[in-house]
Amino acid sequence: MLMEGKPNTRRDRIVISLVFAIHGTVTGTFASRLPWTAHHVHATPGSLGAVLITPTLGALVAMPATGSVVHRFGTRGAMRLLLALWTAALALPGFMPNVGLLAVALACYGASAGAADVVMNGYAVRIEKRAGKSIMSGLHGMWSVGGIIGGLLGALCAGADISALPEFLVTAGALTVITLFATSMLPADAVQEDQIRPPRFALPSKAVLGIGVIGFCAVFAEGSGSDWSAVYLTSVAHASAAVGAYCVTGFAATMAIGRLLGDRIVRRYGPVWTVRVGGVIAAFGAVIIVLARQPATGILGFAALGLGIATVVPLAFAAAGRRGGDTESSVAGIATITYTSGLLAGPSIGALGSAVSLSFAFGVVAVLGCGMAVGAFALRQRA
Repeated sequence: MLMEGKPNTRRDRIVISLVFAIHGTVTGTFASRLPWTAHHVHATPGSLGAVLITPTLGALVAMPATGSVVHRFGTRGAMRLLLALWTAALALPGFMPNVGLLAVALACYGASAGAADVVMNGYAVRIEKRAGKSIMSGLHGMWSVGGIIGGLLGALCAGADISALPEFLVTAGALTVITLFATSMLPADAVQEDQIRPPRFALPSKAVLGIGVIGFCAVFAEGSGSDWSAVYLTSVAHASAAVGAYCVTGFAATMAIGRLLGDRIVRRYGPVWTVRVGGVIAAFGAVIIVLARQPATGILGFAALGLGIATVVPLAFAAAGRRGGDTESSVAGIATITYTSGLLAGPSIGALGSAVSLSFAFGVVAVLGCGMAVGAFALRQRA
């Protein structure tokens, strides 16, 4: 696809940064009000755990088809449509009266999230190519900032005893309006008549599998840290519940800082070196977690883990998009692998923790960190 009119890389970078922040804000808003949602539908811990799988399943079904949506509507049109569906979908969980309907709503919520994720990362890859320098890490940093903002807003509303439904409605409405305005500033696509239509359902290709393995390791480590850091600190390192909760926020903040600063490192040292060092730092952090028996040591370990994996997923998306062929299909392939990893991370750590110990489970995370360091060569830029 070609862009109508003169490209404006600076403007497009600002807009796509806002898009990433919007996507993260939706995620943070919903996550922060999950206790209200569970109470509203009378979910038990078991049923809630099962329901929370459905967003990832919805995303896994929708993402491989995103290339066809982009081919049909153009990049700008697809981004506007899919991101607006994602922001509007935030309101759905608040209306659901029971667990069964919540599962259906969250499947739709996840499908729109995954499809929007693919198209915005695909567009970001194109901007990065035009800019001639790394920008993906900073964009994912903006996603993390959006997640923190959404979480803080949710916490404030919960503290003020405001029901999640009006918060979801107001937030969804505001973000949808911002989405439509922001995407209108992007250049329209001129579709080439002889352009090859991408497959309707594109699974990961052989060209991106090596990159996908690195992304799988990083997202598994990320999911382990975000899902289990509070539990680890309270049950193994003997921290209070408050300290455990702060560790989750600190882990997310460390990743955000690492991503916002990551582009400078990538521009100077390249993606291979950055991921190689990041893998070593992540493995070192996981080893500290394994050995931690005091809260301060555990917090230090999770901070190192978050810093080490911060830039890996953005660089995996960028590398996949550079491999040629249809950009959205390549990005969708990586996204399918990473979403699958996120789906497996929490239950796998729980299963290993029950069968052996949580310390052993994070020993596996240390091995994955080493895997990122060893496999970093897959991100080497091809001529």
